[in-house]
Amino acid sequence: MTLEESIKRHEGLRLKPYRCTSQKTTIGYGRNIEDVGINKTEALFMLNTDIENCKQEAEMNFWFYENLNQDRKDVVVEMIFNLGLPRFLKFKKLIIALEDQEWDNAADEMLDSRWHVQVGQRAVTLSNKMRG
Repeated sequence: MTLEESIKRHEGLRLKPYRCTSQKTTIGYGRNIEDVGINKTEALFMLNTDIENCKQEAEMNFWFYENLNQDRKDVVVEMIFNLGLPRFLKFKKLIIALEDQEWDNAADEMLDSRWHVQVGQRAVTLSNKMRG
């Protein structure tokens, strides 16, 4: 048995954070993220994986997504990344504006939200990108 196989067997795989026997927040095959954390390469890998997942969610849930220009696609994906799909789906007026290609209305809906208050300049930047 290789070292990797032995560690996998003894640690087990947990895809969500949990408390190990030492009460440390742990994930994966025993990674103590509380003390060790992750490195930059791992963070970028996770980011890119999350972006791809958000793109797939946009493609699967919004028929109009493929017709958006790249900037508007990026806005939708970033909002899904930030909010999660269930919360993004609550932006009903924004989604209708996107379906109708009403970019200014879509941008206004982004700014007329609690999300705007929570994320501040990020919402302003993304709404400007939505306007085109």
